Amino acid sequence: MKLAIIGLTLSSSWGNGHATTYRALLGAFAKAGGRVEFFERDMPWYAEHRDLPDPDFARLHFYEDFAELRHRFARQIREADAVLIGSYVPDGVEVIDWALEQARGPVAFYDIDTPVTLGRLARGDESYLAARQVPDFDVYFSFTGGPTLSHLQRDYGAKRAEALYCTVDPGRYRHRPEIERRWRLGYLGTYSADRQPGLERLLLQPAAQLPETRFVVAGPQYPEEIDWPENVERIEHCPPRQHERFYNSQDFTLNITRAEMIAAGWSPSVRLFEAAACATPIISDRWEGLDDLFPDGEAIIIADSADDVAAALRMQEAERHALGRAAQEIVLEKHSAAKRARQLAGYLEEIGNKKQRAESAA
Repeated sequence: MKLAIIGLTLSSSWGNGHATTYRALLGAFAKAGGRVEFFERDMPWYAEHRDLPDPDFARLHFYEDFAELRHRFARQIREADAVLIGSYVPDGVEVIDWALEQARGPVAFYDIDTPVTLGRLARGDESYLAARQVPDFDVYFSFTGGPTLSHLQRDYGAKRAEALYCTVDPGRYRHRPEIERRWRLGYLGTYSADRQPGLERLLLQPAAQLPETRFVVAGPQYPEEIDWPENVERIEHCPPRQHERFYNSQDFTLNITRAEMIAAGWSPSVRLFEAAACATPIISDRWEGLDDLFPDGEAIIIADSADDVAAALRMQEAERHALGRAAQEIVLEKHSAAKRARQLAGYLEEIGNKKQRAESAA
């Protein structure tokens, strides 16, 4: 299958979670025999922080603006077996209308920000997707599962809505016991104002309570005025090639979820899958659906307060290792990149075959 993708970014993991998701998914898709062409708007903040400018699993094309995309790459869109447009693509509404006109095979939307997207649409914000376009896609792939899928079909007219969660490449994320454990608890994530209260409650407050314990926060865009405890190390940016070492350098890792994702539930971030693949025990904030993905107390610790975190950090080593291994087994069985790539290809092939039969019958 030849797949054309117009997405936010593949080349740069700086300040976004899209690149790591696309890399794992498309790397596995290519290994299974698929061909990928990826079209990325050449934005200065990504151009300055590119950590994968020439992927070996996809042909990566940069374009300056929508006019260049339309004039240079219409043939690739027409010749693709399927076309996928991602969330947060600049000039997304125009790009989608154009791709729907050009494509001959199935056209899908891949929403890596579903609760944010639906919140924007409810407010009339159509910066990268218009409500009128949702019924035009052959399938709406959603980062969020659960009731949101029915909401997309019932209230927005999606022909078909399927959960396509983030994923991880187990070949790049492994348990590495030889790596020195530097921190008791760490967090990896770009600054977000609505995540910051969770970070303060579940990491900064425990750090203040446990001054002899070492913590770390990695990620860009944190305001300079944040008063970090002395035992909290800051790393400005941790690129994907260092994620495996980062997770293996922690006794526990923290997952914090954006407010809109908490409200929607069923929105596992890529951090969960990466850490679990490394068998690093996870402490997470609470949201609906998490306990179904990773059973609380068996494969994850769900914490509501600093005291919950402090109690988890006192866990015995055998119990900690069992927690990490249980999460790892779940990810390898249900959320590996190979499995997710098979899901993607299976959906698109099924839809493409149905379209062909309908056209032949007509």
